Amino acid sequence: MNQLKPKNIISLTEALQMAEKFQYATGSFSPRYTAMIKPVLKAGQKNESPIIVQISQKELERYGITPFEFAEEFYKQVEELAISVPVVLHLDHTKELQVIKDAIEAGFTSVMIDASERPFDENVAITKEVVEYAHANGVSVEAELGMIGTTDFIETDKDEELYTDPVEAAEFVKQTSVDALAVSCGTAHGVYLVREPKVDYDRLKAIRELTSVHLVLHGGSGVPSEMVQKAFQLPTGGVSKVNIATDLELSLLKALGREERMTNVECSQLSSDLLTVGQDAVETTVSEKINDFLLSANKSNHFNQ
Repeated sequence: MNQLKPKNIISLTEALQMAEKFQYATGSFSPRYTAMIKPVLKAGQKNESPIIVQISQKELERYGITPFEFAEEFYKQVEELAISVPVVLHLDHTKELQVIKDAIEAGFTSVMIDASERPFDENVAITKEVVEYAHANGVSVEAELGMIGTTDFIETDKDEELYTDPVEAAEFVKQTSVDALAVSCGTAHGVYLVREPKVDYDRLKAIRELTSVHLVLHGGSGVPSEMVQKAFQLPTGGVSKVNIATDLELSLLKALGREERMTNVECSQLSSDLLTVGQDAVETTVSEKINDFLLSANKSNHFNQ
């Protein structure tokens, strides 16, 4: 399926090389509902920004979607909207190899294996297996070392935090040949209700001194823009990918006058008027993130040089 991908559908590695070189971050946006893939893509195109469209295993389960359904809608919208900016289709936090295999078969160009709750050696072994399988299929791999906390349990099971150790990070990358590494340095998934977000820049610098792997900041929703920008503008190379999921859903629900999340089926059954209102809100949020948060607007032209 989707073996002949449009040329602008690229791997995560290609996207992050440019982000690091030109000191911006590529936004990894999780629409969560298939109907919200369209506004994410539209915002990327309108702002001439490279983007990543992602969904995690827990989101697939929570919202009732298969990797095949998500990819099918993604490629359909890329074609119908004549999207020409560079886009990555990414599988976020995933625990099971079968889900990763399904995503690769469906046409995802990047996958994330998250075995961060396992002991170091087990995390290495599991990640290595995924890297070998994915690389053989031309797909990039992101992994996680340390544990990134959560406030809403949609992407991860626990709210525990364990900061990434720079020396371990270097060894992990060396043993696994992973393309990108999600690091735990103070941010959390979800909405910050109690504690304040923070970023441990010294930790990021220390990791970069020991390895050239592309770094990923999870839990981008709710983090002040100056904090994130400092993280991707570190002189030695900092964070190149920032995940944004909760902010998109909050803007969607607010526009619809709802508080409760929907299933994917419920969202797709909204009246066309309501759907448009929701899509417009998501597109606005993504555009704001691209311009004011990630500084990735007008960066798609770098890929054509």
